[in-house]
Formats: sequence, C-alpha cells, structure tokens
Amino acid sequence: MQYQNASFEMSAGRADQLPAPSAPEIVFSGKSNVGKSSLINKLLNRKALARVSSTPGKTATINFYTMPGCRFVDLPGYGYAKVSDSEKLRWASLVEGYLAAGRPIACVIQLIDMRHAPSRDDLEMIQFLLDKELPFALAATKSDKLNKTQRAAQLQLLGEYFREIPDVPLIPFSAMNGEGVDALRQLIDNACAQR
Repeated sequence: MQYQNASFEMSAGRADQLPAPSAPEIVFSGKSNVGKSSLINKLLNRKALARVSSTPGKTATINFYTMPGCRFVDLPGYGYAKVSDSEKLRWASLVEGYLAAGRPIACVIQLIDMRHAPSRDDLEMIQFLLDKELPFALAATKSDKLNKTQRAAQLQLLGEYFREIPDVPLIPFSAMNGEGVDALRQLIDNACAQR
C-alpha cells in the first residue's frame, strides 16, 4: 500500500453527505483524545494530514482520506463529557449511519488507551462491532507512556477483558516511537487485499 500517497478527501457531518464507496475502507474508532489523528498521521508518515485537536471532542465529522486502493475513515471521537446531549446524539446517529450503510469496510481499528482499563464507551463500541459482525483489531495507544512492569500488567489486564474474542488482534502502538506501525500496516494491507 502506498501510504505516503494519501490525501485528505472530505468531511461528512451527516449520513447523507457520505461519499460514494470507491475502495476498501479502514475505519478508525475510539474515544476523544485516545490519539486517532496521531495514529493516522504516523501510519501515513505525515505530520499533520489528520488534524490533531487540542480540545477533546472537537472532531464532529467523519473525515475521509484516500490513497491508491484504500480509503481511511476517521470517525468522531466518543465519550467526551463536555459535549451537549444533542451533539452526542448527532454523533451517534452519524457514526451508526456510516457503519450501517453497507459500506466496503475492510477493518475497523478500535483504539483504546493502553494506560487504562477500557471505558464503558469502549466496551459498548466493541460490542457494537461484534453485533454487526464487522472485522476489527484493537490498537492500544500511548504504549510509550508505560514502563516495562506497567506495560506487562496492562497487557495482562487487556487480555482478560478481551479473552472471549481471541481472534481479534491487540497491537500496542506509540505515535512517539513508532511501535505498532508495521504491524498495523500489515494488518491493513491484508484486510484490503481480502475485500
């Protein structure tokens, strides 16, 4: 996959603004401030193609990035408390509208913060992916923030949380030192090749 040839395509704030399907889609999902934009930029070897917001919960649109043979889809982050209930409902309807639209989703990369136990919102999203039978992998972000002992403990904790879904890859990831980039790219390449 030619990751360096990615470009921003468009943003959609409503389900009726979604672009026509044109290539296998790799979807990025996670709570606000889990590091989705940083992960996307690292995968694409770009500094600021995906905008990193200083304010959690600011991305209120689905952002599409295109490259030869693949499309990256950045869903709005969930779980940010300072957003109004009406805005949370709009986001939920936008995300569910996208995920239920029969699009060519090759894989959902579900981000979780490696430093913490999965939040209720994380677990609900993972259950939603299971219920919809969407292929997904877990990326445990901010792995560089943990020392060796903390890392082992967190990987064991996450393994316990997800022991009932053993076929789902769990990939530690760091946008700082690049851990997990090659593993995620390989997973993305394989997922797109199977669509």
